[in-house]
Amino acid sequence: MRTQSKLYVYVTISAILLAIIAVWSLNIGVYDFGGKSAFEVLGKMIKNDPDLALSDRYVIWDVRAARIIMAILIGSMLAVSGTGLQGLFKNPLATGDLIGLTSGATLLAAVTIVLGGHFRQYLPEAVQFSLVGIAAFIGSFLSMLLVYRISTNGGKTNVVMMLLSGVAITAIGFSITGFLIYISKDDQLRDLTFWNLGSLAAATWTKNIILTIVLLISYFILLPKGKALNAMMLGEKDAQHLGINVERLKKQIIIITALMIGSCVAFSGTIGFVGLIVPYILRLLFKSDYAFILPLSAIFGSILLLTADTFSRSIVEPSELPIGILTALMGGPIFISILIKFKKSLS
Repeated sequence: MRTQSKLYVYVTISAILLAIIAVWSLNIGVYDFGGKSAFEVLGKMIKNDPDLALSDRYVIWDVRAARIIMAILIGSMLAVSGTGLQGLFKNPLATGDLIGLTSGATLLAAVTIVLGGHFRQYLPEAVQFSLVGIAAFIGSFLSMLLVYRISTNGGKTNVVMMLLSGVAITAIGFSITGFLIYISKDDQLRDLTFWNLGSLAAATWTKNIILTIVLLISYFILLPKGKALNAMMLGEKDAQHLGINVERLKKQIIIITALMIGSCVAFSGTIGFVGLIVPYILRLLFKSDYAFILPLSAIFGSILLLTADTFSRSIVEPSELPIGILTALMGGPIFISILIKFKKSLS
């Protein structure tokens, strides 16, 4: 009970921090509200002031607020997916972008962008609308299955094989995506550049609704698995003795992770290292207790991506720095530090 109350305290504090950052982010931008702050405009929106300019309302609600919510949703799902994979594979390097899931999702999204015009009209209208998202999920899911099959033997996952298979999938995905960039038209090239660098500039409330549905379904299944992942740290046989259905747990994490990463890639492109940075920081605070790490990663992922996105659209005003560049810049040193720790543990 004390553990649960501690978790509530940590979640509350981190949620307050996220709210503060969201309010700060709402007021950051190059648009001039005519001497007013974003908060004054927001207050007029709440009061439904008829004198409020449509352009002010559009910037606050459809641009900044929609983007903030998308950053919160995508950052949360990327962090939780990374945490779930690390618990499943029992390794801090197991994240979607490092083991090929992001690459697989990006590859099929790129195929759909460039070649989708040849077969899109033969599909149902509902599928046409979300074709890129469906393709990204399928690419992520197939990559996850391939990595799992290659790196697992007799119920045990070989970490080196896992990372190497991820490198191979990423290399294949990069080469095919490069070919698609070469043969693409100008409008397709802009879309592909967006996928490769990552951006939240295309945020809309429709996309946020879809992401929210994916998040709620995924978290309903995944977030209660903290104790099961703790048991998995002891080994699969010990986890089975403790009453954990190991195979069912594996399938759930694989499918849910693929769903979350595929959805994120579909709407924001490639944003790497969020699933590496957040669990690493939380693991320093709470060791490898997934009962704490898993729910907290949902909030800290939002904090990380929202902060990075706010800086990405304010560092080089009036232009925008692709957010994938910032997250890679933050994640690279952490990745190296994990490798150094792993090297020391072997010596």
